[in-house]
Amino acid sequence: MGFSNGAGGNAFMAASARVAVRPAALADVAAIMSVERTPGFEAVVGRSEEAEHRAMLAAPGFAYRIGLSESGEALAFAILFGLGDRHGNLYLKRIAAVRPSEGIGTAFLAAVLDEAFGALGAWRFHLDCFADNFRAQRAYAKLGFRRDGLLRQAYRRADGTRTDLVLMALLKPEWEARRAAPVA
Repeated sequence: MGFSNGAGGNAFMAASARVAVRPAALADVAAIMSVERTPGFEAVVGRSEEAEHRAMLAAPGFAYRIGLSESGEALAFAILFGLGDRHGNLYLKRIAAVRPSEGIGTAFLAAVLDEAFGALGAWRFHLDCFADNFRAQRAYAKLGFRRDGLLRQAYRRADGTRTDLVLMALLKPEWEARRAAPVA
């Protein structure tokens, strides 16, 4: 299906007004960890230790993308899982962007979706998010994601409490229709 985790020569670069997207490298792990550890994110963004990030970066089923400002500042990152899935399902394991509510995350995810449904050959792009993370759900809906269901008490937080996860997905024809629609 033409999948690549970005470790080879596929130097995908997409640009929007706010963020340039490229495959992340081992040298980006510190910046990725800094974004996911932004104060206030502990309740809405999962975290991995450095060794786990390095292992996922090296694993063939994963792809990391990093969003950079014009000056090279790390603004966002995404971890994708399911490269090579014979059914064309690609899972967004984690995404985070600095400075919420500035549109950085939405612009970044739009660029990631362009690649997912283009070069990465996805048919279905899916994710889960905390049921109480309404900001994320609104951002995903803005890009065309639909709610697929709910996983009750599926995630155990660091304090031991459990929370529900909302399942959301976007299909390639839905994304293509959104991209082809005239801007109002």
